Amino acid sequence: MTHPRHEQIEHLSEALRTALKGLVRQMRRDTERQEQGLSLMQSLLLHQIHEHPGIGVADLARMQQVRSPTMSGQVKALEEAGLVERAPHADDRRRSGLRVSPAGLQALQQLRDRRHDWLSQRIARLSRAQLDALAGAIDALNILADHDD
Repeated sequence: MTHPRHEQIEHLSEALRTALKGLVRQMRRDTERQEQGLSLMQSLLLHQIHEHPGIGVADLARMQQVRSPTMSGQVKALEEAGLVERAPHADDRRRSGLRVSPAGLQALQQLRDRRHDWLSQRIARLSRAQLDALAGAIDALNILADHDD
């Protein structure tokens, strides 16, 4: 006999997967329309480099689980677009790391503003009860995201 709590957990798990897939799909579509010519990967890399100034290409490749030559091509495109620049490594002058250029910072801010506007517009459609439910769900989602198995 199946326990009612187990059934609820299974139902919630499947419903959450479906809802998150739909939300991510919509966010990707919106992002693709607004990335100013950047691929989704390049936009992600711009964020990663901003969060980890001085990071090297090999470390970026490991973080994104891609081969170094693939990452080198992505970084080169960001450099050519003037969004990323090389900077001397803090500990080893023979090596260089990456940092976001002033133009890259401006592009990141524009991306954030557009994403915020898109999500804010969607959230604004919710009723007061739905807003309260979303606020409560965010805490639970953060707990789910923070626990590694």
